[in-house]
Amino acid sequence: MAILAGLVAVLSALLAAALRRLLRQPTQAAGFFHLYTNDGGGGERVLWCAVRAVQELHPGLPCAVFTGDADASPEGLAARALDRFGVRLLSPPQVVHLNKRKWIEASTYPHFTMIGQSLGSVYLAWEALTNFTPQFYFDTSGYAFTYPLARLFGCKVISYTHYPTISSDMVGRVKQRSSMYNNNSRIAGSIWLSRCKILYYTIFSWLYGLVGSCAHLVMVNSSWTKSHIVNIWKIPERTKRVYPPCDTSALQMLPLERSTTPPVLISVAQFRPEKAHGLQLEAFALALTRLDPHFPKPKLQFVGSFRNKEDLERLQKLKDRAFELHIDELVEFHKDISYMELVQLLGRAIAGLHSMTDEHFGIVVVEYMAAGAIPIAHKSAGPMMDIVLDEDGHQTGFLASKKEEFADAIIKVLSMSEKERQEMAAASRKRAQRFSGQRFHEDFTEAVQPILLPREA
Repeated sequence: MAILAGLVAVLSALLAAALRRLLRQPTQAAGFFHLYTNDGGGGERVLWCAVRAVQELHPGLPCAVFTGDADASPEGLAARALDRFGVRLLSPPQVVHLNKRKWIEASTYPHFTMIGQSLGSVYLAWEALTNFTPQFYFDTSGYAFTYPLARLFGCKVISYTHYPTISSDMVGRVKQRSSMYNNNSRIAGSIWLSRCKILYYTIFSWLYGLVGSCAHLVMVNSSWTKSHIVNIWKIPERTKRVYPPCDTSALQMLPLERSTTPPVLISVAQFRPEKAHGLQLEAFALALTRLDPHFPKPKLQFVGSFRNKEDLERLQKLKDRAFELHIDELVEFHKDISYMELVQLLGRAIAGLHSMTDEHFGIVVVEYMAAGAIPIAHKSAGPMMDIVLDEDGHQTGFLASKKEEFADAIIKVLSMSEKERQEMAAASRKRAQRFSGQRFHEDFTEAVQPILLPREA
């Protein structure tokens, strides 16, 4: 009895402590829930540009970043924002370290990954908000299941959603039994397993819509993302399209005239499965077989960063595949380079490759265009709907979906005269100005001002 009484006392104390935390007033601050502050991708750029925008809009409002990176420090993150993305923060952000990031890593959940990661994010949000409860809770990583919890803590929930966790496109692939990185061949080959997965997706989609609707403001990065989010979360009046910040300032200064001896193609993307680097490698090899033997051999440069051991293993497989295709002497790999090094590489490239299916937006495609590298992008979602469109009646790049189509586009770029290439590059660069960091700053500020400064709205 004594043990039971003690247990009840402990549980009562924990419950009371939790209630006290929930009932206390949030701190006048903006907290950014961004668990990977070292991934080097477009999402991290959005984080730092968003922090900068909030600092400018509300100078007296402290900003904090919730991160799972153990070595993150205020000064280190501020320096990283400047070095990697060219974003100068007005002051270093406060850092709130989270110790259980493994609970949102895909490797933790071999099966039912989406629901596992979503529930894991709730655990991490609890850890975050019990340590520091900001008045404004910004989610810049897409963890919608944390929104009801943040509201319970009294936060205003502001989301910048890069892509929906689940979409009708994903359900459609399962129904069609298409094998992809998010639908393995075993499930695709089984009618029964496919039906079970459709049921799982249906239930998850309903839950996703329920938690997403808890946001006070939703910003989405593209037309494709907006259509899916409005369809699932059903809060169109609180959903705004804010194109992500693309570095079009330093890149716009690069000369359009560049050496083509040898011609260089570039591919900039994290080494993740959905980026489909293998497709680019196969297309490049195919294009080489179709080139005139007397044509200068082009080079392909892969540039990317890593999240974990699996990404490193993926890079090694790419190197092995290049060797198998007998093109390893024409393929280079650049990993974790600085922002200035990236600018230099982009300034030498005549074309940029992108092959992710349903890339929600595609910041790198805009960076190619701004740098004067003609984009060869996947024919879907953001690149198709928002980016690689004609500018003043002039073609700005190429869209492809199959290996053969990518190879054809590569050959077309390589076969252009210098005049033709520069004309297309100029039209491409002009279109890229629609997605500048300044445009993001203006649209982001306009969207969040009614919440951050309601009396001035």
